[in-house]
Amino acid sequence: MNAAAFSAEQKQYLEGFFAGVQQRGGMPFLGQNQQGQFTDDPAASVAQEETVFGTPLEDLSKEERIKHEQNGLDVWDKIVSLAEVDQFPEPPDVFRFKFYGLFHVKPAQDSFMLRCRIAGGRLLSHQLTGLAEIAEQWGGGYAHVTTRANLQIREIMPKDTVDTLIKLDELGLTSRGSGADNIRNVTASPTSGFDRQEFLDVMPYARAMHHYILNHRDLYGLPRKFNIAFDSGSAISVCADTNDIGFYATRVGEGHDVAPGVYFRVQLCGITGHQQFASDCGILLKPSEAIPVAAAMVRVFIEHGNRMNRNKARLKYLIDDWGVEKFLEHVDQKLAFPLRRFSLEPCEVRPATDKHGYIGVHEQNDGHHYVGVVTPVGRMTPDQMKGIAALASRYGKGEVRLTVWQNLLIPHVATEDLEALKQGLRDLGLTHETTCIQAGLVACTGNKGCKYSSTDTKGHALKLGAYLSERYQLDQPINIHLTGCPHSCAQHYIGDIGLLGAKVKRGEGSVEGYHVFVGGGVDERQAIGRQLFTGVPFDELQGLLAEVIEGYLEHREPGEAFWQFSRRHSIEELKQLLSLETAAA
Repeated sequence: MNAAAFSAEQKQYLEGFFAGVQQRGGMPFLGQNQQGQFTDDPAASVAQEETVFGTPLEDLSKEERIKHEQNGLDVWDKIVSLAEVDQFPEPPDVFRFKFYGLFHVKPAQDSFMLRCRIAGGRLLSHQLTGLAEIAEQWGGGYAHVTTRANLQIREIMPKDTVDTLIKLDELGLTSRGSGADNIRNVTASPTSGFDRQEFLDVMPYARAMHHYILNHRDLYGLPRKFNIAFDSGSAISVCADTNDIGFYATRVGEGHDVAPGVYFRVQLCGITGHQQFASDCGILLKPSEAIPVAAAMVRVFIEHGNRMNRNKARLKYLIDDWGVEKFLEHVDQKLAFPLRRFSLEPCEVRPATDKHGYIGVHEQNDGHHYVGVVTPVGRMTPDQMKGIAALASRYGKGEVRLTVWQNLLIPHVATEDLEALKQGLRDLGLTHETTCIQAGLVACTGNKGCKYSSTDTKGHALKLGAYLSERYQLDQPINIHLTGCPHSCAQHYIGDIGLLGAKVKRGEGSVEGYHVFVGGGVDERQAIGRQLFTGVPFDELQGLLAEVIEGYLEHREPGEAFWQFSRRHSIEELKQLLSLETAAA
């Protein structure tokens, strides 16, 4: 074909086309990468493998794949539809339902357990009454105070889940994010705002953190669960050193690089089930900086935490890998203000805690009193819950504080009303006083309500408390923590005596029993308990612990607490002192 075959218009087009081809080699590239950022690298603009914060989908753990396929916050319609037909969810949704605080606890109980979120453990009387109504109408007729100053209600059937969640919302409460890989209930010193020795009322900070979490969808679905606590420096421990982040109020005096006043120290990576307490990370915060720093720290964990191996997915393992300084550098990048590195030495030492200060009558900073009520291993009936709410309204300010020690406080009671309040508690079958052993009992749910537990921890705790209290009137408190499995929900490593549930061989079968640890503690008594005995059947445990206490009373120094006595000796020395060399070896 010759040139005469083309029209003038066609010739113009072809000339332009070939001119473009000749010039193409010098044209710069412009594209976008997977994050939508503009790039001059052609390779970066090629579609890449889908990941979750850098982890390829094929490498995700089972739970991470479940979260990726559907966000747990998006299962409301499933909750409603299954309630209509009174059915439990299938396995993937069993995990997702925990985002709404609904735990299908089969086979221990073929029902749901509801776990609330109660910021700082602070409840108003009408809220406690409403929770009692939930337990009475849709639950099993009881509720448990947890080791995160929270409430759990059990034996809820699928048909009642929607009514339960709606009722919770109407009370001004929620259960959202109380389970699965989320930030759990934010705890605070239970006497915040009225404690005589505190540096700062930390309840507003716990509540602010609580509402920030609830209103930021990206703070759900972490690599693993996450715990945050605020310690005011009060007389009652909140066990902040067992949390992923612990904010400790402190005071700095004159003559330092910062203005004198009250600040927060920050501790990181408490996870006592893995035998590690939180440790100071070297920064000092103005109180107003605490929530932004917590938000930044959580997001660094979200972006960089391990989503492949559930056993290495807690914050501890990220910081073990990176080191504290690298972690803080990433946190710094998310803040509009620099983190303030500051030595611990100029900071005022936290006042000592009262080991059993959560029980009994104690004076507040305004001359009123708070009354610590014994709720044995955290269990209350609906009538007791309603009664406590009524007493708090009549003699206090309509407020109740739950504690991490599985009991509650009624604050703001005038001196002239104390006797009437005590009588009201007795009328409910409750008391404000108990023995030094029963006051220190802490127990997880146990195998009556948890599939992971090897033992009936709550039942055994009550039996142990009664047995030992009948025999010994101690002048020093002893805490006994019973946990049914290595998850350590009752934190057996921090008890004076810690009991870890186990199946113990007997003949051709097995019986419920415990491994025995001694010498644990938190705060100024901080230590991980050491294992004293292995695999003790429960029917032998009561006598064994009686001998342990007998040996302590016989060999201790004047005024010496059990934790001091047990740490003063090696394990072998303890066995020899207690004349138990061969028992349960």
